[in-house]
Amino acid sequence: MDTEADRLPILTSSKQNLSPHIANVEMKHYCAAFNNVAIPFPVQKVLFRQQLYGIKTRDAVLQLRRDGFRNLYRGILPPLMQKTTTLALMFGLYEDLSCLLRKHISTPEFATRSVAAVLAGTTEAMFTPLERVQTLLQDHKHHDKFTNTCQYYRGLVPVLFRNGFSNVLFFGLRGPIKEHLPTAKTHSTHLVNDFVCGGPLGAMLGILFFPFNVVKTRMQSQIGGEFQSFPKVFQKIWLERNSKLTNLFRGAHLNYHRSLISWGIINATYEFLLKII
Repeated sequence: MDTEADRLPILTSSKQNLSPHIANVEMKHYCAAFNNVAIPFPVQKVLFRQQLYGIKTRDAVLQLRRDGFRNLYRGILPPLMQKTTTLALMFGLYEDLSCLLRKHISTPEFATRSVAAVLAGTTEAMFTPLERVQTLLQDHKHHDKFTNTCQYYRGLVPVLFRNGFSNVLFFGLRGPIKEHLPTAKTHSTHLVNDFVCGGPLGAMLGILFFPFNVVKTRMQSQIGGEFQSFPKVFQKIWLERNSKLTNLFRGAHLNYHRSLISWGIINATYEFLLKII
């Protein structure tokens, strides 16, 4: 079975013309990202309301019903723009930076991959303004009055932490997890293995970093006023939710099931494209 390290020099060789390959990979990632955003978007809005207000699933669903069908897909454009681009950046930059670092720096492979994952996640954070706009568009309080915002980078700190550390764990663990799965001998079993190692891993990371998303959502929902630090916002949310961990993780079960499916599809698609392109 080929490892990630075995593939990297091949994928990034300067002697090959990679332009058609990169275009094909990005186009198929765009299609995969579109489906992963558009299909479960109503579920994402329920999850968003739970993160922002700390309410139960039933209450979040009732909020969406009151908002009406015309507002159900309000705010979908920013995540469509963000996900299609950040997915290509996340996987593409990780591969390129891993290869570049391995060529110029003599460090253990795990350290090289970790640095590449953090840098890829940090680059993704450039799209924080799209997350901010998405947050404001999905909040029913701003349906009638929100038109624009200039404070685009609210919530940048939790985004940097979430992207950096989750990328390190995702790229660092998916290989070892796949190596412990039964050896795949057909294309279908390869797809199953890639789905199995990507889906549960992405879902568990979604649970692990769920509090970061809760704080990010609260920070980005504020329009105007002073910029509050991550610890200050976290403390405020913690007190509002009666200092209970279960209240902080409201909506985490929806996030787990959504991430299980979406990250399984993304990882399986990515590995499949590496084999055929």
